Amino acid sequence: MIKISDVTKKYGDKKALDGVSFEVGDGEIFAFIGHNGAGKTTLIKAIVGIHDFDEGEVLINDKSIKREPVACKKEIAYVPDNPELYENMRAIQFINFICDMYEVEKERRERNIKKYAEMLEISANLNDTIDSFSHGMKQKVALIAALAHDPKILIMDEPFVGLDPKAVFSTKEVMREMVKSGKTIFFSTHILDVAEKLCTKVAIIKKGKIMKVGSMKDVKGDKSLEKVFLELEK
Repeated sequence: MIKISDVTKKYGDKKALDGVSFEVGDGEIFAFIGHNGAGKTTLIKAIVGIHDFDEGEVLINDKSIKREPVACKKEIAYVPDNPELYENMRAIQFINFICDMYEVEKERRERNIKKYAEMLEISANLNDTIDSFSHGMKQKVALIAALAHDPKILIMDEPFVGLDPKAVFSTKEVMREMVKSGKTIFFSTHILDVAEKLCTKVAIIKKGKIMKVGSMKDVKGDKSLEKVFLELEK
């Protein structure tokens, strides 16, 4: 579903991404890990078409994010690490606004909003204005808005930051349910034990370069993911 080929992104003389290549297949939960400044967010924003890149190619379901950005974005849902929502809107207004952009018909949007609001335990707050929400509540609104159009690919940057333990559990349940239906999830995280238990594949990035990529079993072997990650970071 996602094919990244030799992607390089420069800021002046510095390479934020240096020849990054890997693939994310159908029905995979793929973790992307690395220290702050390693290039995680830069690559995610390149994948979803927010940042341009200098060299290489990103394909979304065989379509180029550079040449066919709108077609690619119709298949993607993106949840950033710090969602910037329209804070004067009520949560339900914002979610419906995103649904309108994706031309989601009334029956499907109502079904999906109800389903995910219940899973994330935010149903009672949908009529509240977003400026009254905590970071975790805003994350939930952004996630519901992202999922309401039944995307084939869910891309998230640090999705568990600011969530309470129950919300983390609910988010993981949403992710597992998506994958069961053949959809693809790609996300960055600092929470390595969650990645190890949840994900089928993983890529580790350091200073813009991919250090290891593959199935979780192959990457970590007999060690913990945390130990492998720390050894690569030395």
